[in-house]
Order: sequence, then C-alpha cells, then structure tokens
Amino acid sequence: MSAGTVSPLKDFLAGGFGGVCLVMSGHPFDTIKVRLQTSNQYTGMLDCVRQIYVKEGPKGYFKGMLAPVMGVAPMYALCFLGFSHGMRIQGYDKPATTSPVGLFMAGALAGFYTTAIMAPGERIKCLLQIQQYAGPVDCAKQIYREGGLLSLYRGSCATLLRDVPASGMYFASYHSIQRIMRRGDPDKHLSSAQILVAGGFAGVFNWLVGMPADVLKTRFQTAPVGMYPKGVRSVFSELMRKEGILALYKGITPVLVRAFPANACCFLGFEYANWFLTLIGL
Repeated sequence: MSAGTVSPLKDFLAGGFGGVCLVMSGHPFDTIKVRLQTSNQYTGMLDCVRQIYVKEGPKGYFKGMLAPVMGVAPMYALCFLGFSHGMRIQGYDKPATTSPVGLFMAGALAGFYTTAIMAPGERIKCLLQIQQYAGPVDCAKQIYREGGLLSLYRGSCATLLRDVPASGMYFASYHSIQRIMRRGDPDKHLSSAQILVAGGFAGVFNWLVGMPADVLKTRFQTAPVGMYPKGVRSVFSELMRKEGILALYKGITPVLVRAFPANACCFLGFEYANWFLTLIGL
C-alpha cells in the first residue's frame, strides 16, 4: 500500500473503521489491565486471566465492551481527523515526508480531539469492568443520578494528560517506522505485514508514554466521589506513598501484549478503509 496525502474526510471515516478493529481485537487485554490496576487480589497477569475464567467464564474478558464499541468509531474518527487537521495546520500534507516532530505535534492535537468522547466512555468502561451493572446504559444512569452530567466527565484532565503525549508518539512512531521501511522512497508500496508491524509498534510506544497517566486516570475514575479532592494529584500522592513509582506501570504487561495486535489491526483497518474510499472516488 502506497503512502497517501492526508484528507480530513477520508481520515475521519477510515479512522472510525480502524477503531472498531482495535476494540474487537484488544478488549480482553484491556479488561485484564483494569483489573490489575484496581485490585490487589491478583499475583500477576496469568493469575488474573485464570481467576476471570474460573469465576466469570470467557464472557468475563469482554465485560464492558459495548461501551467502547459504541464510542470507539466516533472517537477514532476524531482521532485521525485531529491528526489530519494537525498536519494541515503545520502546512504538511503527506506523512511520509513529514518530520518526526511535525508528526508528533499533529498526533498531540488528535489527543485533544478525542477527549470529549473518551473521558465518559472510559469511565463507564472501567466501572463496568470492576463493578456490577446491567450494562453501559445502566452504568451511565447511575453515574448521572449520583453526580449529574459532569460526573460522566470525571477524569477528563487525566485523560488529556495521557492522550496528548501518547497520541503524539502514536502517530510519530507509526509513520517514522513506515519511513524506515520505505528506505528513502516516500511512494514505495508497503505490504499488509509491514503495516501490521508499524501499527503494532506504534501501539506499544503509545502505551509506554501514556501508561503512568492511565493508571492515575483509572484509579480516579473508579474511586468513590470525594475520595481524591485534588484529582489526579491526590491519586499520585497516595500511590507514591503506598506503592512507589513502579505502580505507575501496574498492568503494563497485558497492555503491551494487547497493544501490538490491537493497534496493528487498527492501522491495517484504517489503511484499507482509506484505500477503499479512494477507490470509490471519495
């Protein structure tokens, strides 16, 4: 697949399809990550996998998936749209010839674009993964009854703290790896396998940057109202005092195990959807 120019409309539509591919392939690992981050009853990733299977069966790994599936198409559509706009704002139109710094800045803008959808969706997802609700609608209703509409957006600043730098790294690493694969020829055709590799490593680098803020966000969003009066600052202080700095990477193993295949599928879905939209003349 050859490198193309950014197109806000095509990137918006193709990004939504790529996001659905990501959730379908990666949600079980995300469930394990959240359980490890919010509970001390597991000795590690394999023990968490075992306990979920024994107590809840295979369906336990997919708890809370409906919420991200419902939100992921518009969220990733906005993410790729944000990247496209970030490229245009800087005067770039082709990722294959854009500097890593330019790619990072465009990706960082994508992090801002997704927060409006990401924050409430993330809170509902995390609560569904660790508590008992009838489903995402029931969860949203209970959150609303307890704290109103703004309660759904609890953790928005923490989401920005995670997604702005992580999204910058996400897009910068994906296109930089592709540049290496093209060996100086920005129009060189890349195979599906090469796209999968570039997308997979982009997901890994994304989470290496965003994981500490994700731990803080998850704990804040799942805590009782009033437990952390200063927001993520209170979460960070408590975490450092009780668990130490390594706790910022608690749950990193399932995250990285998930990140490679999920984001490989995301970018492959995005690239083929983009190719199809070009084929039909969009």
